[in-house]
Amino acid sequence: MRFVRFGQPGAERPGVLDDTGTIRDLSQDFMDLAGPVLAKLQGIDPRHYPKVEGNPRLGVPVGQVGKYICVGMNYTDHARENNMQPPREPIFFLKATSALCGPNDDVILPRGSVKADWEAELGVVIGRRASYVDEAAALSHVAGYVAVNDLSDREFQLERAGQWTKGKSADTFGPVGPWLVTPDEAGDPQDMALRLSLNGQLMQDGHTSNMIFPVARLISYMSQFMSLMPGDIIATGSPSGVGMGRRPQVYLKAGDAMELEVGHLGRQHQKVRAA
Repeated sequence: MRFVRFGQPGAERPGVLDDTGTIRDLSQDFMDLAGPVLAKLQGIDPRHYPKVEGNPRLGVPVGQVGKYICVGMNYTDHARENNMQPPREPIFFLKATSALCGPNDDVILPRGSVKADWEAELGVVIGRRASYVDEAAALSHVAGYVAVNDLSDREFQLERAGQWTKGKSADTFGPVGPWLVTPDEAGDPQDMALRLSLNGQLMQDGHTSNMIFPVARLISYMSQFMSLMPGDIIATGSPSGVGMGRRPQVYLKAGDAMELEVGHLGRQHQKVRAA
């Protein structure tokens, strides 16, 4: 099943797509796609809910996100293009939840940004609390999967002192969606293609089978250090083809347009503009 949140920023309502791709409004029974609801998504019947007319804006397809956790250098080809050895353990860091935005919202370059970069990634949404979980049971804690563009400013991230977080957390640097796709429909998380085009030119063409640490291992590993809660998003890393890794390097500028897709999780479109 495919779930969405639709409406203006800050006023999104929960919805589900029926067999024809029409949005059905869930708000008569659910305040949001958040918390305990995320563990019960597969029991919802779209036919019981009214159709949504028109073509509303889509927001982040999960509400009340508590943690946005990103994984660095999780693809062998991405590590190679950055002249880095594959890590022995997963590298993860937190991205501010204020960076979250809808899948087709404009990406706004922060003031002073000259090295803004893209990263097409598979996102995982936690549906049930995970703490010290075994790898074999890890995927049972997943509510669904989402497409993610983990945008970064490489100067802020790598050339300014401190942690990666400040290069990752500008407003609009976290497009997610369009859909939250339940595991039964999304399929094997290690069998998804990832593609991102910039101004019509294919920049990233990767596959989740090339992850160094697969999704189940990431969930299990992270749960040893913190409890993963319903609504938490994990961005599982990016394949090669990012702007920083190209020769010559390419970075985003006002007027650019990105298109991104991951597996059967839908497609994103973003226009880039200056602050």
